[in-house]
Amino acid sequence: MSRLQSLYLPQLPLVRRVVFTGALCILGLGYLFAGIFIFQSHHGRDGDPMLSVEDIAIAYAGSKEGTKLESALRGPMSNMLPANENLEIVAWVRAGASQEQYDAKIKAIFDNRCIACHNNNNPHLPALEDYEGVSHVAQQDTGFNVHTLVRVSHIHMFGLSFIFFITTFIFSHAYFRNVWLQSAIIAIPFLSIAVDIGSWYLTKMVETFAWAVLLSGSVMGTCFGIMVFVSLYQMWFYELPEDVK
Repeated sequence: MSRLQSLYLPQLPLVRRVVFTGALCILGLGYLFAGIFIFQSHHGRDGDPMLSVEDIAIAYAGSKEGTKLESALRGPMSNMLPANENLEIVAWVRAGASQEQYDAKIKAIFDNRCIACHNNNNPHLPALEDYEGVSHVAQQDTGFNVHTLVRVSHIHMFGLSFIFFITTFIFSHAYFRNVWLQSAIIAIPFLSIAVDIGSWYLTKMVETFAWAVLLSGSVMGTCFGIMVFVSLYQMWFYELPEDVK
């Protein structure tokens, strides 16, 4: 069916507009929570509470000045334990992370604050139930390993592709006089997915590519917001020009 023969969003039957609206609203909420999760996972690694390019570089490439444990305590795990216990663990790591000090003071903190989630029952989180597990994350922070990146990459590629397929399909029924602009808004998110995920691996080699991760994610989110807003607006409030009707 050609573009002139297809229905625009304001012309869709009520039932289909309800279906599309429900899908866009739920996807929008999911995208919002995903953004919050990314912020919580990466922010604060450089010591600043806001999310920065340096936070992203540390997450993927690691830090030459710190350990995985310190990065987590400064970033996503900073709110999981009191500040004095946080500082006590960091001081122990910087003093050499000895087993004697671990047994005397540090083990009790991990037992009370950490092992409910960081135990041998969860293969996706480091186990912190004993000195061996804690000493592993007390080593120099090298960022996400390649195995983790590969595992997360295919999840993101499949998940984001489905999200944007649904969103762009609905948005493709929006009325635009400039079809090239509409096509660009549809194509850019798919390109951004490839740039974003590819930049994870490149950041491990050259930290400057952390900018590509940040920018591609921002562009992807902007296009998503435009498509959701335009689609909802045209379905319920927009009147097509008379010549188009």
